[in-house]
Amino acid sequence: MLAEDRSVHDWYRFVLSFPPHLVRTYLERFGLNKDNTVLDPFCGTGTTLVECKKLGINCIGIEALPMAYFASRVKLNWGAKPEALQQHASKIAIETEQELAYYKRNGRSNKTSIEASRTLESLPPEKTTLLIKDSISPIPLHKTLILLSVIERLKNDLFYDYERLALAKSLVTSTGNLRFGPEVGIGSIKSDADVVGVWLNEMGAMTADLADFGGINGAQSSVYCADARDLDRILKPESVDVVFTSPPYPNEKDYTRTTRLESVILGFIADKSDLRNLKQTLLRSNTRNVYKQDDDDKWVNNCEEIREISEMIERKRVDLGKTSGFEKLYSRVTMLYFGGMYKHLFQLRPALKSGARLAYVVGDQASYLQVMIRTGHILAQIAQSLGYELESIDLFRSRFATATKQDLREEVVVLRWPGK
Repeated sequence: MLAEDRSVHDWYRFVLSFPPHLVRTYLERFGLNKDNTVLDPFCGTGTTLVECKKLGINCIGIEALPMAYFASRVKLNWGAKPEALQQHASKIAIETEQELAYYKRNGRSNKTSIEASRTLESLPPEKTTLLIKDSISPIPLHKTLILLSVIERLKNDLFYDYERLALAKSLVTSTGNLRFGPEVGIGSIKSDADVVGVWLNEMGAMTADLADFGGINGAQSSVYCADARDLDRILKPESVDVVFTSPPYPNEKDYTRTTRLESVILGFIADKSDLRNLKQTLLRSNTRNVYKQDDDDKWVNNCEEIREISEMIERKRVDLGKTSGFEKLYSRVTMLYFGGMYKHLFQLRPALKSGARLAYVVGDQASYLQVMIRTGHILAQIAQSLGYELESIDLFRSRFATATKQDLREEVVVLRWPGK
């Protein structure tokens, strides 16, 4: 990975997120400067926003997932003094190690695992049930909760968010047992981990980046925790010059599971009710966040190609005798996904300046019973039906799908808004 693709971006990012140099390529192609404003309505962990800030370009991000929104917000804050941040982190590390040593001196962490599980710090039951089973072992969880309690006790508003974000990253990269591929799962089970040491290293990487980038430009940046299908409350009319984004694809990737461990431990999700409420703010891209009352499909009921794909998925499900609850939703989630994207593009139009350019990074999918969904092609059709002009569909990268024996394209759909 390019060195410039790591700084600030590596504070925390989604697995399989698009590379920062792709953003730079299109910002250069669109000829942007400090007087322009870029919107990322599915900003995730802030790749587009960070690149804009580095280049001195004003930017706005929208993200419904609280953990990702938090990461984006922190990654746009370059105001902390690096030396002071490092000193504060070192103080937290020392006090955490002292508190952990107290447990050890009292024999609590030297007992058998069954006995230790009764005395180690742990999450309340309503939070534990939200976690993927075995996503973190008892001793690393104990150390993490002690570290978090010290961060809370020594809270300094100038440093607090950086310290919590570093903890989130260390949870998914070193402390927990998670493995990331097409979907999150459990990898090697760690009975113990150097929680404090890993966290302190992450803080060191942050302070090094802040020393390089802190205060380098006056670009305005903001990020909102909101639904990309509900934009009229956030965006001012004719305020956006360029959109660069990568929405979820229509597949079974559940981003609330991908970020579940850190979301629960940092308190963004407290119980099943919180989780349900969160899922209802997300674009319906997988069966785990589909609900009976959902009606985004009404926006594309008259789109023949989308309806044919949905019907093909359902026919194949019946022919194969697939009867699980998730499988029965495959056809519906396809309609809901493209309906949600239609609603998003519809609501976006008033915020766009005449001549605004838009770039959507999307990928072909065959997740639903190996029925091919050409996401970029369909998204371009939806956009054109709403008055956008199709400029190009650029191949970004491709991957060979062993299940379908076909190349799945990941593309950048480039649009232009001609104005009212």
